[in-house]
Amino acid sequence: MSSIKHIIENPIATAERQISRRELIKRGCGVMAGASLAAFPPMGLLSRASAQAAKTKAITVGFVTSMSGPVSSLGIPYDQGIKAALAYKPDVAGNAVRFIALDDASDPTNAAKNARKLIEEDNVDILIGSAGSPAALAMATVAAETRTPLISIANANPQGEPGAWAITVPQPALLMIAGVVEHMKAANVKAVGYIGFSDAWGDLVYDALMKVAPTLGITVTSNERYARSDTSVTGQILKVLATRPDAVIVGGSGTPGALPYLALRERGYTGKLYGTHAIINPDFVRVGGAAVEGLIATTGPVAVFNQLPDSSPTKAISTQFAAALAQAVPGASPNAFSAYSFDAWVIFADAATRAEGQPGTPAFREALRDALMSVRDVVGTHGVYNFSRASRYGNDERSRVIVRLQQGSWQLVS
Repeated sequence: MSSIKHIIENPIATAERQISRRELIKRGCGVMAGASLAAFPPMGLLSRASAQAAKTKAITVGFVTSMSGPVSSLGIPYDQGIKAALAYKPDVAGNAVRFIALDDASDPTNAAKNARKLIEEDNVDILIGSAGSPAALAMATVAAETRTPLISIANANPQGEPGAWAITVPQPALLMIAGVVEHMKAANVKAVGYIGFSDAWGDLVYDALMKVAPTLGITVTSNERYARSDTSVTGQILKVLATRPDAVIVGGSGTPGALPYLALRERGYTGKLYGTHAIINPDFVRVGGAAVEGLIATTGPVAVFNQLPDSSPTKAISTQFAAALAQAVPGASPNAFSAYSFDAWVIFADAATRAEGQPGTPAFREALRDALMSVRDVVGTHGVYNFSRASRYGNDERSRVIVRLQQGSWQLVS
């Protein structure tokens, strides 16, 4: 409760506050019940916003991530990235920003409940979240039902009406898997085994692999699955190894994504290891240890921004992101996941400059949705974003690099 108390006691006149004393106390209770306390911006951000609030109504942003549970190894970096974004751009298009964050505890049902609470009780203009594909899809359903725009920071591709109200920041699986399979081809891999999550992300990776691998003469020998909360995949790994693959690719993410690699090494597997952009975070490297040394994966350029040439379109903003993160979360290291939420804010800020209407109204939410769907050439840390109604993924080849894990750090391959 000390952080809330600090905000309340900050000596700024009540009339200048963006959030009233009563509301802060109310939100303090809500945080204790499951909201992300760490995600509240420091008082400096609130006070800067207060001056703008007198001029125009604040835009309200609802943020959902996973600060606890099996997806927290991704959710915590997402939280850090949004803090960096708030330090980098605390107000948007001349409007103050009212920011509310909630923890879904790695549960898609909670993510949907949080989304509905933010919309119905807090009247948010836009949603950003959450840390896993199932949770993001759950939020997309609520967003469409309530006609509220959503920026998904997990890799999700909602279909039908939910897709009409959502855009996705992470690179599409097909784009990233194509890069991995091209590397396999160059490394003379003829057969690759697959094991992935038994959820939407596992499906996206497998479907992309099946679209690309056969066209390059590579056979996919297995399709084994496991739950994010599983503690053993020995049975699945034995089935993968029985197919005698030249390489294995895992469709997992975060720390649960390390489990198959650990099991492979325990069984003496010495073949090539591949992964996706969903495992590029420090906790994956920490948990995987020696078992993931040498792993090849695709990721956004921000993961190795210090190794990029100065001509890279994303290097300058990645450097700014690293500085903002150091300011907002001392000791935090830039990584792909904190960069996704940072980019979500950059995209939102661009759209807000073009959305007409009064924040807090259905007309403004629709205008903001339309503006998101027409983002053009917005440079972020992961790439240069272009969205349309026909393409809810905004990335192209500029958002993909190939990296290898060497001595615990990611090194640029190409």
